[in-house]
Amino acid sequence: MRSILVALVVVLLVPLLLVHADTESTKEEAEIASPEQQAIASAETWLVLVDEGDYQKSWETAAEYFKQAITQEQWEQSLRAVRPPLGAVISREVSSATYATELPGAPDGEYVAIQFDSSFENKKSAVETVTPMKEDDGFWKVSGYYIK
Repeated sequence: MRSILVALVVVLLVPLLLVHADTESTKEEAEIASPEQQAIASAETWLVLVDEGDYQKSWETAAEYFKQAITQEQWEQSLRAVRPPLGAVISREVSSATYATELPGAPDGEYVAIQFDSSFENKKSAVETVTPMKEDDGFWKVSGYYIK
């Protein structure tokens, strides 16, 4: 009877230990995400603001370097001229993400230049380049955006 009880305890506890181990590895994986992965996540979140037409919030959540380079009014005016004619986003996929510590015309720091192959209602093939930079607070924020 005792061996059956021990076997039953083992059978019940092993799945719980496996779930706990899997949860711990997921936490560790999130903590060790590469700079490229972190920057892509930040860029995708930021692009949602642009896609939704919340240009003010996209400026507010951009990197300090970005905000020093262009006023909120100039940013909103530029986007209103460029984005609405493209229509809604149909698809967007990362085609490349390149980590760099130096970029032409920008201060040294940590950057990831991300290119998205994108499709819009009125422009079937476009390349969006988003360049997040790692700020002093450790967060990746967009420092540049370009549509071609």
